[in-house]
Amino acid sequence: MANERASGRKVDPTHDLPDAAQEVHQSVIGATDNHPMPQADFLTAPFPDPIEIPDFDPTGPDRFFNRELSWLGFNWRVLEEAENPRVPLLERVRFLSISASNLDEFYNVRVAGLRELTQAGNTTPAADGLTPAQQLSKINVIARDLMAAQQRVLTELRADLEEAGIHILHRDDLTESDRVHLREYFVDQVFPVLSPLAIDPAHPFPFIANLGYCLALQLDRARGSGKGLQALLPIPAQIDRFVRLPSIDGAIRFVFLEDVLLLHIEALFPGYVLRDHFGFRVLRDSDLELEEEAEDLVREFEVALKRRRRGEVVRLTISVGAPEALKRIVMRELQVRDDEIVELDGMVGVVDTKELVLDERPDLLWPSYTPRVPERVQDHDGDMFAAIRQKDMLLHHPYETFDMVVRFLKQAATDPDVVAIKNTLYRTSRNSPIVEALCEAAEDGKSVTALVELKARFDEAANIRQSRRLERSGAHVVYGFLDWKTHAKIAMVVRREGKKLVTYTHFGTGNYHPITAKFYTDLSFFTCDGALGRDAAKVFNYLSGYAYPEGLENLAISPHTLKSSLIEMLEAEAEHARAGRPAQVWAKMNSLIEPEITDALYKASQAGVKIELVVRGICGLRPGVKGLSENIRIKSIVGRFLEHSRIICFGNGHGLPHDKARVFISSADWMGRNLNRRVEHMTEIHNDTVKAQIVSQVMAANLADVAQSWVMKPNGDFVREKVPEGEFAFNCHKFFMENPSLSGRGSAGAADVPRLTHTADGTRPPDAG
Repeated sequence: MANERASGRKVDPTHDLPDAAQEVHQSVIGATDNHPMPQADFLTAPFPDPIEIPDFDPTGPDRFFNRELSWLGFNWRVLEEAENPRVPLLERVRFLSISASNLDEFYNVRVAGLRELTQAGNTTPAADGLTPAQQLSKINVIARDLMAAQQRVLTELRADLEEAGIHILHRDDLTESDRVHLREYFVDQVFPVLSPLAIDPAHPFPFIANLGYCLALQLDRARGSGKGLQALLPIPAQIDRFVRLPSIDGAIRFVFLEDVLLLHIEALFPGYVLRDHFGFRVLRDSDLELEEEAEDLVREFEVALKRRRRGEVVRLTISVGAPEALKRIVMRELQVRDDEIVELDGMVGVVDTKELVLDERPDLLWPSYTPRVPERVQDHDGDMFAAIRQKDMLLHHPYETFDMVVRFLKQAATDPDVVAIKNTLYRTSRNSPIVEALCEAAEDGKSVTALVELKARFDEAANIRQSRRLERSGAHVVYGFLDWKTHAKIAMVVRREGKKLVTYTHFGTGNYHPITAKFYTDLSFFTCDGALGRDAAKVFNYLSGYAYPEGLENLAISPHTLKSSLIEMLEAEAEHARAGRPAQVWAKMNSLIEPEITDALYKASQAGVKIELVVRGICGLRPGVKGLSENIRIKSIVGRFLEHSRIICFGNGHGLPHDKARVFISSADWMGRNLNRRVEHMTEIHNDTVKAQIVSQVMAANLADVAQSWVMKPNGDFVREKVPEGEFAFNCHKFFMENPSLSGRGSAGAADVPRLTHTADGTRPPDAG
């Protein structure tokens, strides 16, 4: 997926845009004869000419892209950020580690599921027509290429790190003083936690946990003849993979932990010397299976978590050149086939490169950024309730600090006028200040209800601990539905004010997780609107008592009304187009794969609706195909922050942006699991300032982004335009860091939308003044 600059011709930068959009963008990036309009700038560039695909059936499975292959495409984009020269060096290392971690989880869950279906003889095709076996075959080819690319990128990064004074040494490169240092380190810090394991009839092959990394050793007697020894040396995850050496002339130096171990084989196996070895790493099936009639859901999850640890091996990565006999023993004992083994010429376990991201080298990291405290909250001396009473407020994380959400709940916990707090918890941090606030409120006698989602993948154990802590404090803890995950992000606080009760509500697009909120982009909407408070109360009653939430005034929820509402609004937009009125849709999400929603988007496009989508990851829709999707264009933004917010804007017969548009935030991606098998919310925004913020600030900036945008082509490829060095390219993350959220500003109104521009390193935007 090489970078390329999409061909372009000189265009009118305001072509086909309503006046309001022209005013918002103000031609930040204009076309000239020498610099064609960037096609990634959806706010001003015209729709590209649609293509015709020979023998294409617009009603057949080819109208969809495969979910798994689309996800692999996203992870290629993550990996390519590790090669992006505009990204600081250690952040490029971080992107490499993230791409490896992503791929591990993909195998743990998605590949494991396809493997089970294939072994069971399931040949049911996905929406795109591929059977589980066909998907596995394609995944195997692409994933192997991806892992080989990770090794190539690591080699390039090591060279760049050396130039920057960070060295990763081989054991043969160590000085005598290095060896003395490592001998002390080994004895004091490593030897006590190692468990060398012989492999023979008296020592059965040990269990290797998911993500476990081991050295397989072939040892010979040090003196004379005698039977050799085959052994395993599991490498504890509790010890850093990169061992720091004393600096020389200011250089930072590391050596791999496995090299340290190989230097001290005689201490681990006295009387033996190393003849051969290889490293291997295990990935296991990590999906959970639950009994349908579990009497105690918490206990059932604890049992299931133990089963997960012992799941079948789905991938075995080994270092190249493994001795065949030793390799076959490992394969046999782990019960893996040849096609489930990946030999790597390089580092096994690339995810561990995250240890190289050093805070002591800020010159190689993103410039530090401190999230803002909203002016409106400061105007009210930190009183969240007073700030929300003044008017609805939308905060954009991480640019506005997530501490405001924590403060909202902490203030509620200590406020004597608060009588009840309800909160959904899908994922949260280990020592969560939110859980602490809920516990404090319950201990203080307030009515506290917490929906803890035990089925939050890979956070199940943490959520069990949080639920028990909440129960001990006196909170009401509920677990929602056995078959559906509760993924909605809602908190409500009921406060006595005079002779009435006022409900303050928070609706979010992201988790109540203070750590991930530092690098996930999400929206937090605070309101004391009575209708939204009533809707939230009905949803909580549904979660705790299965009372179906009839008569919702501003919310749609899955799996009941969210998908049908989206389809109805897409059809309404199509009716506007047929009637000759402006018809436009802007939407942003992490994934788009649900077939009925995809078909509804196709139908709207065919009716003439202009549809512009920002889809970070999986996308099953084929844009820009004549007669099918010629009015749809899609981009993916991959950059400093992880795009996570879900936003939907309908022109409502007026185009976009417009004050009569219908605007929504949501917890749901457009996937089958979110719309059909989860409890999610989609919340309509009515406040004019918040609507202007979402449409003319958040969405407009995402659509205008060029620096971090990959544009999707009709064949499914994503292409990033190459921006010449020194040329300005609008970066939505930088814009958000430099401009406060509209509704959080003390005196701002809907007319105060900031111009879409920002400062640039070594360059300045055109007409910046």
